[in-house]
Amino acid sequence: MNRLSKILPMMEWLPCYRMEWLRFDLIAGLTTAAVIIPQAMAYAAIAGLPLVVGLYTSLVMLVVYAVLGTSRLLSVTTSSTIAILASGALATVAPGGDAATLLSASSTLSLLVGAFLLLGGLLRLGVVANLISHPVLIGFKAGIGLVIVLGQVPKLLNVHIAKTGFFQDIVSIFTHLPQTSLPTFMLAMAMLALMLGLKHFAPRLPATLITVAIGIALSDFVGLDRFGISQVGSVQAGLPTFALPDLNLMRQLWPAALGIALMSFIETAVAGRAFIQKGGLPPEGNHELVATGLANLAGSFFHSMPGGGGTSQTAVNQGADARSQISGLVTAAVIMATLLFLAPLFGMMPNATLAVVVIIAGIGLVSPAEFRAVLTIRTMEFHWALIAAFGVMVLGTLKGLLVAVLVSMVSLIVRANTHPIHVLGRKPGTNVFRPLSPEHTEDETYPGLLLLRPEGAIFFANAPRLVQEMRALIAEFTPRILVLDLSAVPDMEYTALMMLTDGEEQVREAGTVIALVAMNPYVLELIRRSPLWERIGHERMFFTLDQAVELFQP
Repeated sequence: MNRLSKILPMMEWLPCYRMEWLRFDLIAGLTTAAVIIPQAMAYAAIAGLPLVVGLYTSLVMLVVYAVLGTSRLLSVTTSSTIAILASGALATVAPGGDAATLLSASSTLSLLVGAFLLLGGLLRLGVVANLISHPVLIGFKAGIGLVIVLGQVPKLLNVHIAKTGFFQDIVSIFTHLPQTSLPTFMLAMAMLALMLGLKHFAPRLPATLITVAIGIALSDFVGLDRFGISQVGSVQAGLPTFALPDLNLMRQLWPAALGIALMSFIETAVAGRAFIQKGGLPPEGNHELVATGLANLAGSFFHSMPGGGGTSQTAVNQGADARSQISGLVTAAVIMATLLFLAPLFGMMPNATLAVVVIIAGIGLVSPAEFRAVLTIRTMEFHWALIAAFGVMVLGTLKGLLVAVLVSMVSLIVRANTHPIHVLGRKPGTNVFRPLSPEHTEDETYPGLLLLRPEGAIFFANAPRLVQEMRALIAEFTPRILVLDLSAVPDMEYTALMMLTDGEEQVREAGTVIALVAMNPYVLELIRRSPLWERIGHERMFFTLDQAVELFQP
């Protein structure tokens, strides 16, 4: 059973399933379906695909993840971020918007995304989710949200613009304002007020589904098309049929698929870690890669778009007290019933109503509170978040994703190269050594004895700066003994070790002796195998700063 549960995680919890959980899972599944159905169609619209593709995607992914996923609460369908990334990729291979070509390209894109995710899981690349730092992800998602909102504004006004870029589109919208359809705009504002009002005053109600239902009802009973208000059009009824992806498009789509796979896993990992049952463990990253990879692969043969875990529907699932992935199967059953019996109704939905649903989803990605929280703690990361947001708006989504990854990597390199080196003093009457600061002027120092504590791994990129700073401090304090506390240094690279060896010789010739303190076993072993061991010797290596100070203080 243990071996089987490693292949099919469902077998880990299904044998222990309690019948009293079924009521909670049924309610959670129905509630989550009320959110997913309109959202899935909205995400398909963002990607430029027929609305029914969003339902196909949700149906397949929910069933596959229920069997293979490791999170009991995660709802795996698709997201606005993935949709906008897919939109850019599909536009390159089907610029004319031909439905058959779009469906074929979407299936191929899902196949490639699934293959990349599955390969990542087999190669144990779950740590790839950490390539994008949280502040940069905040900025990237905010940029995506603004792009989504701007893309739907023309539908609120019932005007058509040629999309050439974020800021150019803003100018184009303003120039087309005189052509605004007043009935469409009034309906859009009413739908927007309704949805925002429901979310604020009745947060437990499915605001998205209610808004869509009222829009469809108005279109049917009032005849909104008489006022020039356009409708979504026919939505294909019935279950998805089997179809093969177009392998000829793989060469064009693989770069976009790689970026979408990365974002899919990041969103899945973030949602999975954010929503954990009490006492439960976070989802296992590599297994999640395999599960979402196989879900995308399965969907690629049923006209699906790429997908992954989503925070909004998972939050609804948890809020409705879901106990297991049975709730996901219930949601899939509701989607299947919708495809069989209710699909024609959604064809009467006004485009303005759909645009409002998409805009609310896009706005949800922009969080000023998160920007403010980052700014409060660290200004540098706030700048990274802004760069990522503007990267998406100026360069587009796929290039913006690359900017986000590069910004995260540059941020990591910058931080690695700016670790501080502290001058230490001893708190009076204790054996506590801490960095000298204006708040603790009473801390003890010793003439002729300089205590330094570098922080972080020392390697070829930051070693020259550390050596330069140490030389400046030696020139300032002119110590007889320099004690390096290496307790905060987890690793020391070869080039850095050679520079430290050369530096020891130079300062010794200038009259200063170096001693080393509190090395971890790994760093100690490296030093033992280097020439520095012969020059310093066992006599100038200590377990604690206390020992060094006791021996060397005047």
